[in-house]
Amino acid sequence: MDIKVTTLDGKASGKVSLSDEIFGLEPRADLIQRMVRYQLAKRRAGTHDVKNRSEISKTGKKMYNQKGTGSARHSTSKAPQFRGGGRAFGPTPRDHSFDLPKKVRALALRHALSAKQASDGIVVVDDLSTKASKTKALKGQLEKLGIANALFIGGAELDKNFSLAARNIPQMDVLPVQGINVYDILRREKLVLSKSAVEALEARFK
Repeated sequence: MDIKVTTLDGKASGKVSLSDEIFGLEPRADLIQRMVRYQLAKRRAGTHDVKNRSEISKTGKKMYNQKGTGSARHSTSKAPQFRGGGRAFGPTPRDHSFDLPKKVRALALRHALSAKQASDGIVVVDDLSTKASKTKALKGQLEKLGIANALFIGGAELDKNFSLAARNIPQMDVLPVQGINVYDILRREKLVLSKSAVEALEARFK
């Protein structure tokens, strides 16, 4: 399929052909959902921790006599039912990540790109670069293009001026093509690809 290429100033800059094997698939929500779960689980710190009864700094002595008090039988005050006691079955540090086959991850990315294309959410620009790192100037250019919430994917190396100008604009993310991922594609309304990013993606999936 062909898609129009524009400049950051909103001027037409020809067309580019997008591969149907990457941008023309019938999106599968199950694959995309598995990949999002994989990404979110992988980024969890897993440092949550509570003290169980073996970690409480208290005496282990029996609280009172077994018989004659008229109360329930108890041993140590470190038990979970007492104030200041240890937590029963509480969270401990662990790794929340799980495995997902490499082929499934690659397929999920293709389906995410296809879903974005199906919803007319892909914009291709000739180059993601600016002469100066001025946020105000870039914001004006994006308003002309009607872009208010977007993920920008550049080539293997990002233009420094563009990255500096874009990072102060809310709801704008900038990544090199090797950093493209399903979660960031879905969380933004538009996916803005440079021509070099399109070429790199097609070379990656050949």
